[in-house]
Amino acid sequence: MQATLQPRDLADALAARAAHPGALPMAGGTDLMVELNFDRRRPERILDLTRVAELAGWDREGDELVIGAGVTHARLVTDMRGLAPGLGIAARTVGSPQIRNRGTIGGNIATSSPAGDALPPLVASGARIEMASASGARSVPLSEFLTGPKRNVMAPDELITAVRVPVAQGPQQFAKVGPRNAMVIAVCSLSVHLDAVEQTVRTAIGSAAPTIVRATEAEEFIEGVLEERGAWERPGPLPASALTRFGELVAAAARPIDDVRGSAGYRRHALAVLGRRTLSWCWQEHRA
Repeated sequence: MQATLQPRDLADALAARAAHPGALPMAGGTDLMVELNFDRRRPERILDLTRVAELAGWDREGDELVIGAGVTHARLVTDMRGLAPGLGIAARTVGSPQIRNRGTIGGNIATSSPAGDALPPLVASGARIEMASASGARSVPLSEFLTGPKRNVMAPDELITAVRVPVAQGPQQFAKVGPRNAMVIAVCSLSVHLDAVEQTVRTAIGSAAPTIVRATEAEEFIEGVLEERGAWERPGPLPASALTRFGELVAAAARPIDDVRGSAGYRRHALAVLGRRTLSWCWQEHRA
């Protein structure tokens, strides 16, 4: 491996990306260093993005948050409370404190693993990914950016610069299942978001399909229940039968496989439980 490239600003980073398409971008390195240590990858160069200040901050533009690709999970935990709470909750479940202090939202997106913790709340929020190259910039919905396990639409000369996330208009939750409480890759995960202004429910399932998937039938079912009961304006308790059916429809939307972390049947069972729990937590918060 040749010398590491260390651009000082975004323009330099994009120029280096164009000049060295075989260079592998790195910010936190929490995924990349594992692959290097196990000799799974040997890039010709590393493109070190840690000095690029344009990637390291976030701002609010009207009803959207513009989060730089270099913002760490630790900052998401503290900064997204009340603005994108589902994302903040998910960031809190990432690895150890050391991993959260190093790992970045851009790295989680670029890795494009269906088990990436930040991805379900971002998909449920309708987030868009901003990419740039030396020749221009573009923006695509995250749901279209992800094309398969660790695959996405990013071109060889592009870098992720930011993710645009709508500010939350209601309660959001994220939960995942793993063999222990910390330092764990999700066996399956679920994010549920309520929009009290638009009166909608959005979901996103992680680690139970080739990419992140929405449970649209579950969303339509519970929106119908809430509308029929006039529950958005008069938020009483949700019937247990509605919570159960919502969980069943969430599980039915998954396309899990059997692997070393869990069977397909276990993932479906767990998602049904997560569906009931996360919707119940969101609704309790809305009532409060």
